[in-house]
Amino acid sequence: KSGGKAVEVGKCAMGKQTKAAAANVGGYTRVKQSEAAAAGRSSRRRVNVAAVAAAVAAVSGATALSLPPPSRAGALVDPAQSLTRRGMAKFVQNDVEGSIADFDLLIDSAPMRAPYLWQRGLSLYYADRFDEGAQQFRKDVAVNPNDTEEAIWAFMCEARTLGFDEARRRLLKVGTDPRGYMREAYALFSGEGSEAALVSAGNRGAADAFYALLYVGLWREARGEEGAAREAMVAAVESAYGQ
Repeated sequence: KSGGKAVEVGKCAMGKQTKAAAANVGGYTRVKQSEAAAAGRSSRRRVNVAAVAAAVAAVSGATALSLPPPSRAGALVDPAQSLTRRGMAKFVQNDVEGSIADFDLLIDSAPMRAPYLWQRGLSLYYADRFDEGAQQFRKDVAVNPNDTEEAIWAFMCEARTLGFDEARRRLLKVGTDPRGYMREAYALFSGEGSEAALVSAGNRGAADAFYALLYVGLWREARGEEGAAREAMVAAVESAYGQ
């Protein structure tokens, strides 16, 4: 799960207070290094959100890519559905924090839908709120024990807080996925597969190739291989299906 075109992100800028604090040469050097690191994180998030957003759009359809149109007079509108669509649209536009706000409003208005909000889990991951993201994905798998994607995303969150090995130990068990690339993705994260097998499973079509690259990128990211992860994510975004 997860949709759309590449997302534009604004450049990281140094505030006036930070510039003032960097008056001495050593301080200025440290600030510039910090600024470069922030720009790097922003760039990685832009590419990764773009790849995941492509999958979101594919799952949700084109209507998820734009804000819901104004309702016609007298038309029945499901507020929860509108908030879901709006939150997904904000995620695709790289407004991760805004999407979380909409998903939280949805939970306030319709608590019973909370376990099904995998979209909120994605936003929490990219907001670096990994504990909450893991909880969201685990709730999703509890109500849908065949949800391979959410088991992997729970792994992604927990790898950031508990470490890669512990995340693998805690990987949620799910049923057999009918999609070859998802079976290979799950095998890879569980320690029983390989990148080569996952890439090979992507040879069955444009969509399969996109998702194979996406999960190779996520796998590398979970392992802390940022450069290699970015390479796979960029390839997914620039693939025929990602466009």
